[in-house]
Amino acid sequence: MNDVIRTHELTKKVKDKTITSNVNLTIKQGETYGLLGPNGAGKTTIMKMITGLIIPTSGEIMLFAKKLTESTKDGLKRVGSIIEYPIFFEHLTAMENLRIHCEYLGFYDKKAITQALDMVNLQGINDKKVKDFSLGMKQRLGIVRAMITKPELIVLDEPTNGLDPIGIKDMRELIRMLNKEYGITFLLSSHILGEIEQMADRIGMIQHGKLVNEVALADIQKLRTDYIELVTSNVQKTVYLLEHELQISNIKIVKETRIRIYDMTRSTRDISKTLLSNDIEIEEIQKHTSTLEDYFYHQIQGGGKVG
Repeated sequence: MNDVIRTHELTKKVKDKTITSNVNLTIKQGETYGLLGPNGAGKTTIMKMITGLIIPTSGEIMLFAKKLTESTKDGLKRVGSIIEYPIFFEHLTAMENLRIHCEYLGFYDKKAITQALDMVNLQGINDKKVKDFSLGMKQRLGIVRAMITKPELIVLDEPTNGLDPIGIKDMRELIRMLNKEYGITFLLSSHILGEIEQMADRIGMIQHGKLVNEVALADIQKLRTDYIELVTSNVQKTVYLLEHELQISNIKIVKETRIRIYDMTRSTRDISKTLLSNDIEIEEIQKHTSTLEDYFYHQIQGGGKVG
């Protein structure tokens, strides 16, 4: 599988502030790659450098196996993008906005506009001004504009930001459809773990401008484990009873009053019965399956058991 994007030591500094530092990421053809990290982590800056909107301070970007430079940007013709929020001429219709965009790019396939609108379910809006669109409709129109020239790569910065639950679901399904049915490679960013988990094949974790880790979602799923979590005010005695009365050894104290049990040979009923019979007050006990959030927290914190 070919690399669509490969960066090497990608760094951006503004005055004395380092926005991104030595980022080495790889995005393969046909996959959906998610940049995951809190607001301000550097995700948008990475996307702007990849799409040629800002110039890196140092490092290099390989786009479709060719180096992206100020003078050599041919690869960007194969890329569609929405960075931050899509801006339109609000007093014009969707069709008028798209025609202006195509003329600017020197792209004159009128059928492509209609096909793209149909593809994202934006039919029957010929006379409707963009100012009257819902946020979800504007997001869809943004994707139409990004894909109208039939790009091989689409870069979307926080594509579900500000959408209601229905809009989020629609956007998620649209990205999946374009990826699976049309083979478009996607680079997405989000600070919402659950969204990336439902869309991406691989994720790159960004923290303080650095790429903490790249990992396939399938590999994270293999690492997931079930565990029992209980909350009690008497943690030390509880741990003693778990180890000596129930012979449970794989235990982790995650907070002052919270314990995780990774040894699943004992049921929550057995554990509750033993602890209660020894005068341990249980505030909460529940079986869990680890999530992407657990994995992400583990990677960012730099240690501890994934759970």
